Amino acid sequence: MRTRHVRVNGSTLHFHFQGKSRKEHVLDVRNPRLARAVKRCQDLPGHELFQYVDDDGQRRAIDSADVNDYLRSITGENFTAKDFRTWHGTVRAADALAAAHEAESEAEAKRQITAAIQVAADHLGNTPAICRKSYVHPAIIESYQDGSLFSTWHQIVAEARSGATLGLEPEEIAVLAILQQRLEADQSENQAVA
Repeated sequence: MRTRHVRVNGSTLHFHFQGKSRKEHVLDVRNPRLARAVKRCQDLPGHELFQYVDDDGQRRAIDSADVNDYLRSITGENFTAKDFRTWHGTVRAADALAAAHEAESEAEAKRQITAAIQVAADHLGNTPAICRKSYVHPAIIESYQDGSLFSTWHQIVAEARSGATLGLEPEEIAVLAILQQRLEADQSENQAVA
């Protein structure tokens, strides 16, 4: 991804870039700390926005491998940027499905799922097909289709809004609960078959 344009205006960053499949993106981010960091990167000579000066005084560009190495080092796990994109896509789709009403027909359920996938795809800047295949956990779709998403979602989100969330948004806590329920159900099913 090559940044075509980034403008820093106080604490707001305005990005305009071409992403995957040559899709144009325009994004505004308001974050004073990030704005200062990007401004310092802009002040470095060269064409790459995301770069740094190493201990030897050499400019080094930051690429996706650097980002993934950093994520692995701070988490102690084999996480990559794709894991974070999948998490955000899953939460966005789940939130959209929870906001929808329970479908009264299979055709209506398909429309609701398509709309939720579109919400996630728009957020991630992907096509709906790629988003559904790679960035939305299938357990969320399954829980919507069998109706279990609604009771779990609304109960967990309400509880999370009134208590400690360990740095997670209430919607993220609800997604964790749904995924945990699916995992436990699958394990029980596998034990019954064995």
